[in-house]
Amino acid sequence: MATMTLAAALNSGLRHALDDDPTVVLLGEDIGTLGGVFRVTDGLQRDFGVDRVMDTPLAEAGIMGVAVGLAYRGYRPVVEIQFDGFVYPAVDQLITQVARVHYRTRGAVRMPITVRIPYGGGIGAVEHHSESPEAYFAHTPGLRVVTCASPQDAHTMIRQAIACDDPVVFFEPKRRYWVKGEVDESMHDAPLLDRARVVVEGTDVTLATYGPLVITARDAAIAAQDDGLSIEVVDLRSLSPVDLDTLELSVRKTGRLVVTHEAQASGGLGAEIVAGITDRCFDVLKAAPARVTGFDTPYPAAKVEEHFLPNLDRMLDAVDRVMGRQHSLTGWRAS
Repeated sequence: MATMTLAAALNSGLRHALDDDPTVVLLGEDIGTLGGVFRVTDGLQRDFGVDRVMDTPLAEAGIMGVAVGLAYRGYRPVVEIQFDGFVYPAVDQLITQVARVHYRTRGAVRMPITVRIPYGGGIGAVEHHSESPEAYFAHTPGLRVVTCASPQDAHTMIRQAIACDDPVVFFEPKRRYWVKGEVDESMHDAPLLDRARVVVEGTDVTLATYGPLVITARDAAIAAQDDGLSIEVVDLRSLSPVDLDTLELSVRKTGRLVVTHEAQASGGLGAEIVAGITDRCFDVLKAAPARVTGFDTPYPAAKVEEHFLPNLDRMLDAVDRVMGRQHSLTGWRAS
């Protein structure tokens, strides 16, 4: 076991993938000499060469096009999109080509492309640098969509994504890059890429989330203990497909559900998850499920982003609502 940041765990996972498979190649803006904006690829070009860790022009559509060509030629390209808000020039090829080729060719052609996207807010960035576009990709058949929340998951999930024969959109919570944790690099007993994980066990309410908000949800569960509430926190990990089986087991135990994510509410994953669990668990639900999300506005300026992002107080307010209790937002101390 080694203690490392989430960013370092991703670096370690990429290094293992490059070591394990000579067909793995990395490409993206500033990932070579600079080591990436967040230094996730630091040192990899030095150790594996410019033919396997390639700096590209500032052109996301071109990067994705090259990745498609590499996949056709038998490689496993790993694309870095520098920031979430810059992915849209590449969306055309992701949705109209990458996601469809396997289906279109009746299984004859695979697209083992991993698209790494730092996402989410909380770092005081300028416009286009704090987006949460996961719902666009989760809506697209043919793409796997996953996100990590801990250094251990960062390490194992990036290796699993690269080894997967399906195209994987891999969201990395950028404000958690510096979170530290223990990492077992052997990958023994690692959960499957499409499985959720119970982070905190509880009996009163299921709090389902993913990516950057897993730590906040865990803090909410700890804070709620002082008020006699037992919150079960479920890290979804996979956003397409969603592991509704694990979530159903939790909700059948607690009878209540709160879903939280940074992305806007309308058309978000929270609505899909609530619908799926309501279909499966209507007979045991003790209250209507609640959502805690970003607001239906463009992501705000850095000075006010703390009001946009779901926090501990808003999560605990939703917990009180599904418990049928009155609650003042000022009653909780955020951490």
